[in-house]
Amino acid sequence: MDEIKISSNRSFGLVFFIVFLLIATYPLLNDGHLRIWSLIISVIFLVLGLLNSKTLYPLNKIWFKFGIFLGKIISPFVMGMIFFLVVTPIGLFMRLLNKDLLSLKFNKKKTYWIEKNEPKSKMKNQF
Repeated sequence: MDEIKISSNRSFGLVFFIVFLLIATYPLLNDGHLRIWSLIISVIFLVLGLLNSKTLYPLNKIWFKFGIFLGKIISPFVMGMIFFLVVTPIGLFMRLLNKDLLSLKFNKKKTYWIEKNEPKSKMKNQF
């Protein structure tokens, strides 16, 4: 299995610069005050990111592991929601209509083989 690689310290620093800059300037939309603490943190991330500093590596690694952890939780949850909110109702609806799209119902025939009379496709004009 291919191992996922951690992002560079530069990109990590620039992303968190933008995040903390947005946190700092968001109150300005509602006639609030600039969040100085967030602005200072964003400038620190900008400087460390542009310098590609090794001091960002531990934070980058923690953020990476947090992302992997969230992926292990959120992905099965989302897939379960899709299954129970989309696939299950469609299956129940098909049962109500007595549809057997996959031909899974038991029948008394000797074989379940389906004979085809004509070729599946003609290999003319493929392109």
